[in-house]
Amino acid sequence: MHINILEKRIGYVFINKSLLEKALSHRSMGKNNNERLEFLGDSLLSLIITQTLFTRFPEAREGDMSRFRASLVKGETLAELAREFELGDFLRLGEGELKSGGFRRASILADAVEAIIGAIYCDAGIDVCDACVLGWFSDRLSRISLESVDKDPKTRLQEYLQDKRLPLPHYDVVEATGKSHEMNFVVRCRLEKPKKVCDASDSSKRGAQKKAAEQMLSLLGLN
Repeated sequence: MHINILEKRIGYVFINKSLLEKALSHRSMGKNNNERLEFLGDSLLSLIITQTLFTRFPEAREGDMSRFRASLVKGETLAELAREFELGDFLRLGEGELKSGGFRRASILADAVEAIIGAIYCDAGIDVCDACVLGWFSDRLSRISLESVDKDPKTRLQEYLQDKRLPLPHYDVVEATGKSHEMNFVVRCRLEKPKKVCDASDSSKRGAQKKAAEQMLSLLGLN
């Protein structure tokens, strides 16, 4: 697939096309790989997101901003972003990685996103890089609010479903093991619409419910 298609998806046309080609080259391709650009992009992403959160939430505590940033720059989020770009179609992988499905692997996709950030910086500087990254994360940033940070996951999930006029979640204990003073509970959180299920365990039913709700929020892209 032609690289121009990817440039259109990420919203930036490279002056030096070789930078983008390197950003898409996994280490399995040899010396001319994306690891150095990934290293640079990782730091740039953290800086851009941190600066944005600092400006956007002047009343937020340090711990709140750390949690916000972690949810945005974690590998899972970057892999989701890569899939939105259909980045796997453009990756340059060695034969072994190709055979093992490396173009679908979350860690490889996330690393490539960071490498592209580094490549944009090298090609056009911090202002253009900043604008691109914030464009990519616009929807995710808009879903962050101080109101949600102090609410427990069950409340956040319930309020989200109510806002969408969807059925409320069901919590079922699917397993309870151990002695009375050291029990372990597995709770299943189940949604009717959209149909999603996830399990979580804890030493208390309440704790397991909270963890299951937290996982469900992640499945819905709300963390």
